[in-house]
Amino acid sequence: MISLRYHVISIAAVFLALAVGVVLGSTALSRSLLSGLAGDNEDLAAQVTDLQNDKNAQAARLVGADSFATSVGPLAVQGVLAQRTVVLITTSDARPADRDAVRALIANAGGTVTGELQLTSAFNDPRKADRLKDIVVRLLPAGVQLPAASDPGTLAGGLIGPLVLIGKEDNKPQASSAETTAALAGLTEGGFIKAGQGLQPAQLAVVLTGGAADGDGAGDRAATIARFATQVDRAGAGTVLAGDAGTASGTGAVGVVRADTAATSILSTVDNVQTAAGRVVTVLALHEQLEGGAGRYGDAGNAQGPAPGAPQQ
Repeated sequence: MISLRYHVISIAAVFLALAVGVVLGSTALSRSLLSGLAGDNEDLAAQVTDLQNDKNAQAARLVGADSFATSVGPLAVQGVLAQRTVVLITTSDARPADRDAVRALIANAGGTVTGELQLTSAFNDPRKADRLKDIVVRLLPAGVQLPAASDPGTLAGGLIGPLVLIGKEDNKPQASSAETTAALAGLTEGGFIKAGQGLQPAQLAVVLTGGAADGDGAGDRAATIARFATQVDRAGAGTVLAGDAGTASGTGAVGVVRADTAATSILSTVDNVQTAAGRVVTVLALHEQLEGGAGRYGDAGNAQGPAPGAPQQ
């Protein structure tokens, strides 16, 4: 007769065998799993190394391309702005390096920068829009007519454009020296601009801006600069709005212009002015403006191409 003790020992032996089997099986599985994970980790590390190498190679190519553009830029623009005058208008977030480089290329192109005008952060602050519009109306010279618009960017462009640009048809100042001085002083006292010493009206204008706006009212701030540049373009022989890649987005001034068919038909835009190539394109776009053309240039998806066609010498 089988005793209870025998049953207990048999059951214990079964469980012991199961336990040993589980341990041995899990150990083999763990080794297999760890081996597989180690292999995956090595593959991922190799992919990361390859991507880093590709990134470094691309960065090196970009540096080389920028160095090349810096070297040949003065030759590429030589003579395209001969005996032409240009005024530089910068926003509060424009980079001084971009401004200085564009100014130097304008000189290489045979042009003359007649002065600089900086728009302060208050200029496109939505909270100060009503005050800007009020000052614009009060400071308007007798012979200048504001556009039929209510937004601050267009109205400010309707005032500042005729102050800093000569007439397209007669190449004469559109306001007297006294009127220009008074208007610029009023805008300066209001905290909206900073005018450089000896500013004289020019034939052409470059509006330099920084990246995309962010935070509350970003779209309104970008729209103010976009509409300002568009209206300045209407006041003279041509204007180019230039910024970096961020400005081509929906919260960037370049992007706002490119979304407006009427604006893009007259105002040229450049979205890579932070590069040597983009600065060269900015000068070439000024020449295109003189010829009555306009375009969207740069690297962004809403650009029509990297540069305008070669200018006729």
